[in-house]
Amino acid sequence: METPTLRLLVVDDEESICFSMKEYFTLQGYSVDTARELEEAQRLVEATHYQVVIQDLRLDPAQIAKGLEMVRFICRQNPQARIIVLTAYGSAEMEEEALRCGADALLRKPKPLSHVAQVIQGLIDSRPKQTAHGA
Repeated sequence: METPTLRLLVVDDEESICFSMKEYFTLQGYSVDTARELEEAQRLVEATHYQVVIQDLRLDPAQIAKGLEMVRFICRQNPQARIIVLTAYGSAEMEEEALRCGADALLRKPKPLSHVAQVIQGLIDSRPKQTAHGA
């Protein structure tokens, strides 16, 4: 029996990160889309049901708030999506805010792709995400 392909979205302004994650996770059996800009990511989230979204927190060098708003947007569009926030500019306060916005995990860059894959698998294997409507 074949398992369904999981859909993964990588949102990062660095082309090299999008490329390497797409290559790695495609080889792991995921269907992977990438977005380098917030507007592109929003269009993809509106059009596609993703099981996992890997979101760079700082898409715009001037504002982390846009990354947090993207996390909220993903939660509104697809409450069951598991969200992993990646950032090179983390603090305890920022991590708490990302989790409050709906992120399931926060990882600091750089992180080996094998570690990101373990986090994804752990989120997929865990209980379904609780939604505001009570899942």
